[in-house]
Amino acid sequence: MFTKILIANRGEIACRVIDTARRMGIATVAVYSDADADARHRDLADEAVHIGPASAADSYLRGDRIIAAALETGAQAIHPGYGFLSENPGFVQAVQDAGLVFIGPSAASIRAMGLKDAAKALMEAAGVPVVPGYHGENQDAAFLAEQAARIGYPVLIKARAGGGGKGMRRVADPADFAAALEGAQREGQSSFGDPAVLIEKYITTPRHIEVQVFGDSHGTIVHLYERDCSLQRRHQKVIEEAPAPDMPPEVRTAMTQAAVQAARAVDYRNAGTVEFIADGSGPLRADGFWFMEMNTRLQVEHPVTEAITGLDLVEWQLRVAAGEPLPLTQDRIGLTGHAFEARIYAEDPARDFLPAPGPLVHVAFPEGARIDTGVRGGDRISPHYDPMIAKLTTHAATRQQALSALHRALGQTHIAGTATNLGFLQALCRDPDFAAGRMDTGLIGRKQKALTHVPDPDDAAFLFAALAALDLDPAAPQAGFRLWGPASLQVDLAHGKERIARDLHLLGPGHVAVGDSAFTAVALGADGTARARRNGRNLTARVARRGDAVSVLLDGRITDFARIDPLAVERAGGAGDGRIAAPMTGLVRAVPAMAGARVAPGDILVVIEAMKMEHSLRAAGAGTVQAIHCAVGDTVADGALLVELEPADA
Repeated sequence: MFTKILIANRGEIACRVIDTARRMGIATVAVYSDADADARHRDLADEAVHIGPASAADSYLRGDRIIAAALETGAQAIHPGYGFLSENPGFVQAVQDAGLVFIGPSAASIRAMGLKDAAKALMEAAGVPVVPGYHGENQDAAFLAEQAARIGYPVLIKARAGGGGKGMRRVADPADFAAALEGAQREGQSSFGDPAVLIEKYITTPRHIEVQVFGDSHGTIVHLYERDCSLQRRHQKVIEEAPAPDMPPEVRTAMTQAAVQAARAVDYRNAGTVEFIADGSGPLRADGFWFMEMNTRLQVEHPVTEAITGLDLVEWQLRVAAGEPLPLTQDRIGLTGHAFEARIYAEDPARDFLPAPGPLVHVAFPEGARIDTGVRGGDRISPHYDPMIAKLTTHAATRQQALSALHRALGQTHIAGTATNLGFLQALCRDPDFAAGRMDTGLIGRKQKALTHVPDPDDAAFLFAALAALDLDPAAPQAGFRLWGPASLQVDLAHGKERIARDLHLLGPGHVAVGDSAFTAVALGADGTARARRNGRNLTARVARRGDAVSVLLDGRITDFARIDPLAVERAGGAGDGRIAAPMTGLVRAVPAMAGARVAPGDILVVIEAMKMEHSLRAAGAGTVQAIHCAVGDTVADGALLVELEPADA
């Protein structure tokens, strides 16, 4: 077994690998960029080596620097985590050429599965069912359009070197094919250095089911059952579970055997995942699933497999890479209970899930759930990397119990300082179709408006925020005392773009009224706990304050406020009609707008790339382009003015 390994990654996966290595008595070396100088994974490791600036291209994608760090520190092996260089066969070969061990599959296996078109051809030859489509080398736009017509709409354009939903476009109308193709090629080039795509038939009610496989250097390949990853947005997974709901035994047997067959076709070693698309229009069938791709690495959602099998997949990775046989044979790998994993992101569901890089003023996770995270309170979510904050995993005897535990744990998670998807994740847990196991990859898209609805702030949340912002303790003996009657004051708080002004009436110790709501036994604890009673119901909240910003966690919902100084001069907010501003820091990828051109509602004006994804900024109404203040290749800041429009009715 190794005595020291280097982890060529960051964030939660780096911390995850460190945890297992420490338990096994293996020393760890972290690498970090300028942006991660104070990161959690750097602090957890036994040693840490700086490898470059914030940009991933200049740090976490610099294989030469990572290998040099491993040699310098005496590490014997490199664990790639996921993303970055984890599926780069050139890096694998360079690691081996340096006399180090790569904790993952061989370069040959990665090459065989790395390009989706070649992988599908290989799987067809191995007898694994594949989705109908075009997987050839001809990348002429007109030819690809002909292939799409032959396959039949809707089709899916996929970057052949892609993954994680990047470089992927669903096209239902032939008129949209050219623009979708250009977008997929741009993302393929920027994310993977390869603009080539393949075209596939789009299954109208698809379920995404994948099988965890493991191989060793002694010729043994096993599966660790399946995961259902059908809850997705923009082809990116949101909540995963294991096992798949309503999975008939005969379909599980057929799918797991196909996965093992796929792995055996490329002489696979270490951890891998074979992904299938299944027809979700009815019950799962043994002839109703098809190979999509193989991820030749550890998956983000591996904790749900660990939960139902009781195994440590990172330990297995280390043992297999060290030359040991797999710890268990297939007949000894059991499946117990049900597990869910929710991905908590710094993003704003109310703004179409725009990434929300920024400070994490307060971070508190509940007891009783598994938390995989690379951040702490006081850290920042960087615009340079994926905006994941944490993964929350629950496990119970039944699916219903595990889902209830997930909903409860999400409602007890308090994150302040930036927008998160916690409310959206809770709404998904309450969705009747998901709760019943009736889902496909289009569920979120169909219900996005309802799932992302943000209700108005509750009076109790406003009360707790106001008291914290004003440093008022209503439980104090003199609270509200006035010779001429109860004290009253108007409190102005900002909530998003709204300004909320309400009267606060201090009626005596612990008695407060806000608008038409009366509260008793109101108290604020020094530990951030807030309590009150309303209409006979006891309320308990968590309050986090930093400066004028206050975050309240009440009844599973986080509401963020900011105090407005009533003496400050009010300034006009917002950019005004016709002013298109950058919603985040990003790179301008395309500017379809032209000065003097007339535009219609919904026309794309600018395309920005941020957090590895493209975001199209569209015209809200008809008008004429007056001025363009950006160009392709520009890096623009959050709020920067990009395009000015003269509304048609101006």
